[in-house]
Amino acid sequence: MYNDLDRILITSDQIQQRIAQIANTLDNDYADKNPVIVCILKGSTLFFSDLVKNMKIPVVLDFISISSYGKATKSSGEVKMIKDLSESIENRHVIVVEDIVDSGYTISYLVRMLSSRNPASIKICSLLDKPSRRQVEVAPDYCGFEVEDYFVVGYGLDYDEKYRNLPEIGVLKPEVYSGK
Repeated sequence: MYNDLDRILITSDQIQQRIAQIANTLDNDYADKNPVIVCILKGSTLFFSDLVKNMKIPVVLDFISISSYGKATKSSGEVKMIKDLSESIENRHVIVVEDIVDSGYTISYLVRMLSSRNPASIKICSLLDKPSRRQVEVAPDYCGFEVEDYFVVGYGLDYDEKYRNLPEIGVLKPEVYSGK
């Protein structure tokens, strides 16, 4: 798998240090609020898992699966619901955990959909933010790292369901996804 990477962009140690900082901030911001932490499957699972393990406050965990990519390298702009939440979020503080905010289509759709369920609040916590690709005005409230316009994989992020299990985030070589 490493042969398909141009380079490592963010090391495992850097990821874990930043997650600990975000968890501490969330603990402070949500003390006594018992938030619902929503993991967007599949890409956010590693980030979500490490994040909640670092948090010290009581939380409720839930999962949702949506997609706007399929097997493509760019968002289609159409979002498909695959798995909905199990818990009610009415009058609850919700933290949506995302792997990367890229075009903004997926997270914007999700926030609109969840807002219709009358939560007390909704905040976005994203491991990566790629503002140069934004097509919908949205920004994470909590962000691990801002990245340039590279095709990144690892630590949950994939290309065609591969590379998710890498412990760091790397830049995928263009020839891997362009077919050249």
